[in-house]
Amino acid sequence: LRAQLRPVTLDATVTGLLSDHPRLQGGTLHLAADDLLGRLATHARSFLPGLQAFQAQRQTVLTRERARLRLAEFQPRPLTSFVRNRLITDVYLPLIGDNLAKQIGAAGDGKRSDLMGLLLLISPPGYGKTTLMEYVAHRLGLVFVRVNGPSLGHAVRSLDPAQAPDAASRQELEKLNLALEMGGNVMLYVDDIQHTHPEFLQKFIALTDGTRRIEGVWNGEPRTYDLRGRRFAVVMAGNPYTETGEVFRIPDMLANRADVYNLGDVLGGMEDTFLLSYVENSLTSNAVLAPLAGRELSDIPKLVARAQGHEDPGELSHPYSEAELTEILATLRLLLRARDTLARVNAAYIASAAQSDRDRTEPPFKLQGSYRNMNKICEKLSPVMNDAELDGVISDHYRGEAQLLTTGAEENLLKLAELRGTLTPEQAARWAQIRENYARERRMGAADGDTSARMVAQLADIAGG
Repeated sequence: LRAQLRPVTLDATVTGLLSDHPRLQGGTLHLAADDLLGRLATHARSFLPGLQAFQAQRQTVLTRERARLRLAEFQPRPLTSFVRNRLITDVYLPLIGDNLAKQIGAAGDGKRSDLMGLLLLISPPGYGKTTLMEYVAHRLGLVFVRVNGPSLGHAVRSLDPAQAPDAASRQELEKLNLALEMGGNVMLYVDDIQHTHPEFLQKFIALTDGTRRIEGVWNGEPRTYDLRGRRFAVVMAGNPYTETGEVFRIPDMLANRADVYNLGDVLGGMEDTFLLSYVENSLTSNAVLAPLAGRELSDIPKLVARAQGHEDPGELSHPYSEAELTEILATLRLLLRARDTLARVNAAYIASAAQSDRDRTEPPFKLQGSYRNMNKICEKLSPVMNDAELDGVISDHYRGEAQLLTTGAEENLLKLAELRGTLTPEQAARWAQIRENYARERRMGAADGDTSARMVAQLADIAGG
């Protein structure tokens, strides 16, 4: 065969391209076949190793910064034992949803442009404030930044980490400023604010009004954060008592910007739902009742109704065996008796926390009837217990709780016995004596260090007599 030589075009031009690639000139790309191998060799020799080194360096920096900023801690992780009960579904979530819609904006035609506000949750310890908000943040896809109030303490009055008195408070302030730096899709949750100074809380006043601004410090530089129009929610939580027993207060200008809800109080018309929540929240603590948490929650009110002796509460969705149903109902009967006691304790605690010291007629009551207390009692219940054994479990639980009150243990246990209706004649006489002594000391001004004021109080008591 004879070879034939033919002319071949090694260049080509492509037009009409839409790109900003550096080889394009006015939407035109010039191609040269003899240039391809040279550019490919340069790419393999220079560009590709540089790209791989850049990716490795970037991954190293990202890993280091994730560890430094502790980003893994900001992923909301609701407890596996969390039970979304009727109280949360019917009461708390609508209330919280209205507030968050005001802070981060509602979707659709109802979206608000005047984003502002603050959600303030008040309750005794153990009512699931943090668990509830972590669940909400998880469902909304928000970064959950929890700032621990006790770690800040009363000495912190600035948002500047450099002015923090210790490493723990500096770390909390760095988390707070990180949340402000992230700006969007964040829920800033300040927990146990009764342990913080009112001047520190005042820093959030401008953040919770229409301006949505706050002064912060990032990497040592002061910053002004403008969060208008951003998905940024501010939630604070506190307890009625501070660690010293004083009544809980927050600055007025912050309080009037907040929607305040007491998770430990009984909402109007929702008493039955509140009482049922004690049972629903404690299911996972008891071996007999734990399977109910993983089944249809609509069965729980029906089982409770059966345990209370109500006729025909409705068909159950799960096919329970006769033996399993018997054990469940026996355990629920004990749990309902314990719940009634805790509900009375809770009401007494709330009433005592809301009362001014000068108006008290008896010592403050500090034993609590929270969900946490209910879980501790529920885990000790067995379907073979009788009423006397149940009373012993409740008494032992609160006797242990009262030991932490030191000098207030006796008076709180006597008040508890009065609530339960188990006061013996000797205990009733002792309780009456304690109340009488307390009232006399209040009248005589025993708590006042000013001797002249105490003398005037005693003279006024004599004159009144």
